[in-house]
Amino acid sequence: MANNFVTVGMKFPEFEKRSVVSIEKGNEFKEISNKDIDGRWAVMFWWPKDFTFVCPTEIAEFNKNYTNFTDRDTILLGASTDSEYVHHAWRMSHNDLRDLRFPMIADTSKSLADELGILSADERVAYRATYIIDPDGIVRWVCVNDLSVGRNVAEVLRVLDALQTDELCPCNWSKGEATLEPAVG
Repeated sequence: MANNFVTVGMKFPEFEKRSVVSIEKGNEFKEISNKDIDGRWAVMFWWPKDFTFVCPTEIAEFNKNYTNFTDRDTILLGASTDSEYVHHAWRMSHNDLRDLRFPMIADTSKSLADELGILSADERVAYRATYIIDPDGIVRWVCVNDLSVGRNVAEVLRVLDALQTDELCPCNWSKGEATLEPAVG
């Protein structure tokens, strides 16, 4: 088990995982890796388990905001430690998940979640972790919620906007607002 937590300023770990990318027969699965996000902004969000209650609300909200991410030249990736077959079955059986536009990564070995340091101690499922990764593969923001608390997708977009300005953004800053100018002494 990893002793560290991957955090801001660190390189996002290398990975290659089987993922559900479609419910179309014959095109359901694809390998997703770092190569798919190299040179681009990426948001990877994790949920604890498929076929649960809070998770589909988050996944559906990320999907509703998919174009908000692509408009920011950002790749959206979802992940859990469930298998690609469980992901596929869940997509097929849950109306809010059938038309997802981003991959559901299957970290069945739990190796990536372990390397990130986001596995719960008891069940060894992923916490609700969200990573914003810059085009150089560096983690620029991470937020981890407890298993029972859903995240705020609007906040993920707000932070992504702030990071993409590459400027100083004050508390509660939103896209379109003025950034801060450092005092020149």
